[in-house]
Amino acid sequence: MSARVHPALLFGIVAILFAITGFAQSWNVSLTILNMALISAIMALGVNLQWGYAGLFNIGIMGFVALGGLAAVLMAMPPVEEARAAGGARLLLGLVCGAATIVAAILIWQKMTPGRKRALVLVAVLILGFALFRYVLDPAKAAVEAVNPASEGYLGGLGLPIILSWPVGGLLAAGAAWLIGKTALGLRSDYLAIATLGIAEIIIAVLKNEDWLARGVKNVIGMPRPVPYEVDLQASSAFVERAAMFGADPATASSITVKLAYAGLFTLVLLILIWLAQKALNSPWGRMMRAIRDNEVAAEAMGKDVTGRHLQIFILGSAICGIAGAMMTTLDGQLTPGSYQPLRFTFLIWVMVIVGGSGNNFGAVLGGFLIWWLWVMVEPIGHFLVGGFASLLPTGSWLAGHLTEAAAHMRLLTMGIILLLVLRFSPRGLIPER
Repeated sequence: MSARVHPALLFGIVAILFAITGFAQSWNVSLTILNMALISAIMALGVNLQWGYAGLFNIGIMGFVALGGLAAVLMAMPPVEEARAAGGARLLLGLVCGAATIVAAILIWQKMTPGRKRALVLVAVLILGFALFRYVLDPAKAAVEAVNPASEGYLGGLGLPIILSWPVGGLLAAGAAWLIGKTALGLRSDYLAIATLGIAEIIIAVLKNEDWLARGVKNVIGMPRPVPYEVDLQASSAFVERAAMFGADPATASSITVKLAYAGLFTLVLLILIWLAQKALNSPWGRMMRAIRDNEVAAEAMGKDVTGRHLQIFILGSAICGIAGAMMTTLDGQLTPGSYQPLRFTFLIWVMVIVGGSGNNFGAVLGGFLIWWLWVMVEPIGHFLVGGFASLLPTGSWLAGHLTEAAAHMRLLTMGIILLLVLRFSPRGLIPER
């Protein structure tokens, strides 16, 4: 099989899986899986830039995804004027004090001569700065969170179209990646992985506990959409007539139409990102990144700024994850910080990249579609198969009960088996890097 036909065949098989889901269950289910698969493919593309291009082991993916979700809230939700009047200005002043303390500590560390005097001054600045930060911030937080806490209790956003939050989510994640990269990219790969995971946990902990920012675990719901609402389509006589022409009831037709609109937007973003990623991969910059990945010592001996290039690719990959995070929050229509589980979903994205083929953008996208479909469909398929087998056993059999309980764990078992099979028979992935 030629290299040209092979990827097309694999994508065709995945398309058949989605089509079978549509015919066997419903097109609503198939399109729901497809939309999340498109977002997962974008996340996998961002991780592939970091790992496949530069060999950076980042397991803090969910932190950048969460920042993208935060961007959706800050951009699209309407402002809560009462909360802003109660403590908005003082909150901003408190954040400025905190940032000024960090900047002052950095300048002291850089400018002063190493020794006991520098250490004492640094400690004094940090303690006083932190005390001032809390003195200014805490009363403002309490005032903001006391404003209608059942449904608001936060500052709100800018009230702009939510689609603008997608690039803003990328910028927010890129800014965080720059801060992380300046401190963590000098570490060895295993230390970098631990550092990124820890920072992701910190980001998610901040989102869960700082109610003034995005309501914490109370969640932000009712976010605006970039596509029409189903009830609005059902209220349109023209839409109802078109649905009747195809023999579909308005409720089903409106739901499918909305999901297709989301799929169109997500596909457009994915195509733009994969085009840019391919251009970068085939450019002199991309060849330099792969040379650094394969042999850092040789690349540095040739005059390449290895740390600087690592920082570039770390920022770019994190920005793509931030875009995907904003898109996921847009699709869900709510921000739920409790759903960001770094170990679980980071593992899933890494399986997508490894199974698809690290270093190959199309492989990462294929892995995103295939693994997400399996992640959603394996459990119901497992229950169906186990139920069929259990029906053949005697009534009340302990084995039937055990198998029924074990079917809930089919997802993780299947991911492990697929990962082992791919690493054994195609260690470079389904679509290997050229």
